[in-house]
Amino acid sequence: MRHYKSFVALGDSFTEGLNDPGPDGHYCGWADRVAERLAADEPGFRYANLAVRGKLLDQIVAEQVPLAVDMAPDLVSFCAGGNDLLRPGSDPDVMAKKLALAVRDLRGCGAEVVLFTGVDPRDTPLMRRLRGRFAVFYLHLRSIADLYGCRLVDQWSMQGLRDWRAWSPDRLHMNEDGHRLVAARVLDVLGVPFDDWRKEWPEREVDPRARRREDAQWLREHLVPWVSRRLRGVSSGDGLSPKRPDLAPWM
Repeated sequence: MRHYKSFVALGDSFTEGLNDPGPDGHYCGWADRVAERLAADEPGFRYANLAVRGKLLDQIVAEQVPLAVDMAPDLVSFCAGGNDLLRPGSDPDVMAKKLALAVRDLRGCGAEVVLFTGVDPRDTPLMRRLRGRFAVFYLHLRSIADLYGCRLVDQWSMQGLRDWRAWSPDRLHMNEDGHRLVAARVLDVLGVPFDDWRKEWPEREVDPRARRREDAQWLREHLVPWVSRRLRGVSSGDGLSPKRPDLAPWM
């Protein structure tokens, strides 16, 4: 098992940790949980998390990747593109080319790179119609991982994330349980002993009437505000800074 001395996490809300509240007022999330486990094996372990909610692929490549290259860490996680794929006219082929160039730069600084597919969106009302677009992009990610020798975290195959009990009420961001499952999967991909990511939820019956009420509430409280922000060109991350901008000791 390799011991990593430094880790930089790049991306958007998924890597920032929404909606997994931490004890200090910031979100925790899978990346912090991975860093905590890696730090247990390596005195002096350093960690930076440059992810900011709402960021698009071009912004992550322009703003976060160069900083990570300059930091030259042992390990980089790079998850981007989900916000782009939800926008009309996004092209997964063009996106993949941009991501591949960024991965080349990250690998060029000597970092081991972890890439991610997303979760199969077939159960999400907002995204199921875009399933083909997501699938094409994730196939590109697999090819990029093979080409540049990256580790790949395949969330598409994680059946534990198919259950709504792993997600927050907005149905776009995982809750604490979801982030714990992803952290376990990342550590498994890295060969680091940790919890099992193969979650089997207990069976439950859902009243169709209750589900319709939940769908209506989600539409009113989450989907409409999200669409409104997109129409106004406003991002949830506007004006926000990364929660851990420097490669600093974990504790």
